[in-house]
Amino acid sequence: MANISPRKLRDDLYCYSYQQDSSTPLVISVLASLIERNLARNERIAKNCTWALSKNVRTRVFDCHETPDMTIQSYLERIFRYTRAGPSVYVVAYVYIDRFCQLYPEFRISPRNVHRLLITTIMVASKYVEDMNYRNSYFARVGGLTTNEMNKLEMEFLFMMGFKFHVNVSVFESYCCHLEREVSIGGGYEIERTLRCAEEIKSKQIEERSCSQITRVLL
Repeated sequence: MANISPRKLRDDLYCYSYQQDSSTPLVISVLASLIERNLARNERIAKNCTWALSKNVRTRVFDCHETPDMTIQSYLERIFRYTRAGPSVYVVAYVYIDRFCQLYPEFRISPRNVHRLLITTIMVASKYVEDMNYRNSYFARVGGLTTNEMNKLEMEFLFMMGFKFHVNVSVFESYCCHLEREVSIGGGYEIERTLRCAEEIKSKQIEERSCSQITRVLL
């Protein structure tokens, strides 16, 4: 997989959300690969240890009655195709998943809960990262849920996380590095580490808009 240039990284952050012909961000393939390996490891553990199954009623909110017939890669691509969430959203979603697993060590990602966990964390991450977002009802349709289910998952997740969703630049970059290391054996990906560039560009755009508004007033 070819590396992405810094210019391409900056373009990705702002173009992925709005260009209809954008290709799928590399981070989606990386995240899918990581989660699929995590699933395989948890399934091996579950076969040998009955105690490995989560007994926490709160974390079982993500369990579905029937396992969706869709791979992690396909599910993430579907979310991207219909929401156009930028690459940084998926990195932040991964941060949330990791924090959740640390808060609830008995929780194991499984085929029964992974899809609901992903759509919930991506929706929350999108609200944190992006300036404009779709309604919960739209994310629900994209994720294959009802609006009530989506609202309940979001509310439960917010309280279980203690409303701690801030991700600073250093944490963001450390998770990008972690994702890169995780998949380096499988060919090596260059994760879109764009948060700092995003903040700089966004600040510049705000300044430009302010100058433009002042110019119009003066004219």
